[in-house]
Amino acid sequence: MRKNISVEFAEFLMELDAPEYHAMIHVTNPLLTFEEQARGIKNILDDIVNYVVPGAAPVFCRFFLSDAANQTQPLLDIFGEMPPCAVSIVQQPPLDGSKIALWVYLLKDIEPRHIGNNTIEYAHNGYTHMWTANLHEYSGDSERQTSGIFARYTSMLSQKGCSLADNCIRTWFFVQNVDVNYHGMVKARNDVFAANRLTKDTHFIASTGIGGRNADPRSVVQMDAYTVNGLKAGQVNYLYATSHLNPTYEYGVSFERGTYIDYGDRRQVFISGTASIDNKGCILHPGDIRQQTRRMWENVETLLAEASCSFADVGHMLVYLRDPADYAVVNSMFNERFPDTPRVILLAPVCRPGWLIEMECMGVKFMPNANFPDF
Repeated sequence: MRKNISVEFAEFLMELDAPEYHAMIHVTNPLLTFEEQARGIKNILDDIVNYVVPGAAPVFCRFFLSDAANQTQPLLDIFGEMPPCAVSIVQQPPLDGSKIALWVYLLKDIEPRHIGNNTIEYAHNGYTHMWTANLHEYSGDSERQTSGIFARYTSMLSQKGCSLADNCIRTWFFVQNVDVNYHGMVKARNDVFAANRLTKDTHFIASTGIGGRNADPRSVVQMDAYTVNGLKAGQVNYLYATSHLNPTYEYGVSFERGTYIDYGDRRQVFISGTASIDNKGCILHPGDIRQQTRRMWENVETLLAEASCSFADVGHMLVYLRDPADYAVVNSMFNERFPDTPRVILLAPVCRPGWLIEMECMGVKFMPNANFPDF
């Protein structure tokens, strides 16, 4: 079964402790059944944890499925009781023709534990990191469901001595039928942020809002999130790239283009969903997938540079396409420019129909800073 699976792997070995790893696991034989594909991915994940980086713990993983309604329960049955890990499951079909792909983020020198609400936490050097997956509701429209998701999440943060404004670093929103339901999600998020001291005059939160589906059709919005407790003033900074991008609030949404966190031994960077857009908020190169891809890269590269980073510091890329017919072109372009970076290309419509492609990424760079404790 392992011969039908491929894995792309990135490692960031810090000088002190808590090295970080990203793995993107793909199925190379789409003729296999879903069970065979899922078991093949599980075998590779087991190999990574037991042999490739023994002692590393997966703290967050996201399964990308082609048919969540039919595949989620078999997936859970196959993987069984996983070690403490926030497990995100979303219908965003891999465009290589397979039924499933997996992104997994791993760390050494930490001991994650479940704390409820689909959340795991781990403590290290005075920080507590919390990864949350698959928060969703079952009733109401996208606005009501988003409000309910935030109510649960902010309540959990409050119980842990945290808040959205002070501690939440990154969110992901998966919206069923994004062309119809995105507006309601955005309205609820804007309202929640305004009530929680998140405004254009303070800051927002790095985020991706993209097409995606839960296994249950009643859930039209689901959210993943990452929060850190124990941060000091000056550790969290925001990326703007005003030469290339405009502030998001100018077109009615509320998220940061990117965020970075400085620790004593590294800088972590989170780039939000980024598309082919200029600093006036206009879509560039309508209808041209090649040019939109190049401009998207340029925008992401500019955001990374603002954090003194580059594509060489990126651990993984998630690439979203509206039209599956664009896969061959986009895959060829990424293969040529980023042959070794873990990535997956997914069918997931972007929030504005004119955007044919969007990408996000996460990176880390060794940048010792004596002002803050190590990661």
